[in-house]
Amino acid sequence: MKNPTLLQAFHWYYPDGGKLWPELSERAASFNEMGINMVWLPPASKGASGGYSVGYDSYDLFDLGEFDQKGSVATKYGDKSQLLSAIDALQKAEIAVLLDVVVNHKMGADEKEAIRVNRVVEHDRTQIDEAVIDCEAWTRYTFPARNGQYSKFIWDFKCFSGIDHIENPEEDGVFKIVNDYTGDGWNDQVDDEMGNFDYLMGANIDFRNRAVTEEIKYWARWVMEQTHCDGFRLDAVKHIPAWFYKAWIDHVQEVAPKPLFIVAEYWSHDVEKLQQYLAQVDGKSMLFDAPLHMKFHEASQQGRDYDMREIFTGTLVEADPFHAVTLVANHDTQPLQALEAPVEPWFKPLAYALILLRENGVPSVFYPDLFGASYEDTGGDGETYRIDMPVIDKLDLLLIARQRFAHGVQTLWFDHPNCIAFSRSGTEENPGCVVVMSNGDEGEKRLTLGENYANKRWRDFLGNRDEQVVTDENGDGTFSCHGGSVSVWVIEEAL
Repeated sequence: MKNPTLLQAFHWYYPDGGKLWPELSERAASFNEMGINMVWLPPASKGASGGYSVGYDSYDLFDLGEFDQKGSVATKYGDKSQLLSAIDALQKAEIAVLLDVVVNHKMGADEKEAIRVNRVVEHDRTQIDEAVIDCEAWTRYTFPARNGQYSKFIWDFKCFSGIDHIENPEEDGVFKIVNDYTGDGWNDQVDDEMGNFDYLMGANIDFRNRAVTEEIKYWARWVMEQTHCDGFRLDAVKHIPAWFYKAWIDHVQEVAPKPLFIVAEYWSHDVEKLQQYLAQVDGKSMLFDAPLHMKFHEASQQGRDYDMREIFTGTLVEADPFHAVTLVANHDTQPLQALEAPVEPWFKPLAYALILLRENGVPSVFYPDLFGASYEDTGGDGETYRIDMPVIDKLDLLLIARQRFAHGVQTLWFDHPNCIAFSRSGTEENPGCVVVMSNGDEGEKRLTLGENYANKRWRDFLGNRDEQVVTDENGDGTFSCHGGSVSVWVIEEAL
């Protein structure tokens, strides 16, 4: 795959009503034309809120919009036949398809069970009260509408380590399920935030139960056979023991008919934690570069006060470029969501140029940045907000530039706090480019590109600058950009 480029093909507030799968079928050819060659789909299985579920309140992994469960047959995005048609259309357009794997927790149980629990201190999960509470909880999943089709597995309290709501007595909080089948305490090899971040929400799946891990492996084989997907995006892995995903990834790669692209979401701004996780899974997954996203957020907030020379310091793409999936935004960081840290629209063209045109990492593009989004939701203060996410200026051209000009050896000129530049040398088959950007005033760089680029005429592919640049007999030239902007200079004959 030449210059792999991933599209996150949804956002948190994508409209319900079964519109997404048909939209992806219609857009498949245009995705290919704009330079996208991988698409990450939202969770395709039935969530606890049925046709309104974004997909992360996982209920039944084996219901891809086929059974009348949780108030609807279709998911928010469409029914199973529409899903399969979308995948087929994308793959025919030479676009690989990644499915979202949500196996940290389950929600929307079918029945209550009598269980025993210990209270847990919410901000320090290692503090587990010795007192045992007899109660009831929604921990039994029988999927009566599916009636054993595809899988006869019944989930009960023995499959879970924790819960956030009990009845008789009724209480909310974090509760450790007393479970003789898997032992005391929480899983190891999870993030150490809150002491131990095994528990996140809902009925927390316990991977020490071998029947559970075998069922999730079986589901992976089943979903690959049903969809013929090309890879997976793994949700919330900081809450799931690394030893489980190491074994799971080994299994799916072994049984898959082709090598799978796998990227995991470990949302931490500490690059050492990301590197530790990669070591625990033997480097068998890529990770989203959350530290780089935070750098982009901070740079967009601080404007000219941000030192652009440090934009990659402490990021995964700097420390381990072969395992980094770079991003400017996602469904969790968009306004009014849990990890809200939006990158301001003025800075997004600079950020996208940095991930799309440099040689390091696999870049991910966010659906609203290409197509826009408008929505309303309640903020943390209880007030209702109207959010408009605009189409990002020149992002379509940056995607095309990645495929046409992001080739060859990379040279960096990160030598000024506001104006930085880099070049790609090109190859025998493909031309290169010079990228200049400034987060302050209008900027320029006097660059030496070498004799191969002597006496060449250059134009800004993005059209932000009107002038031509002509390099001299040594390949030296002065390349400019507007303030708060980016220009991608390419040889005139390559246009």
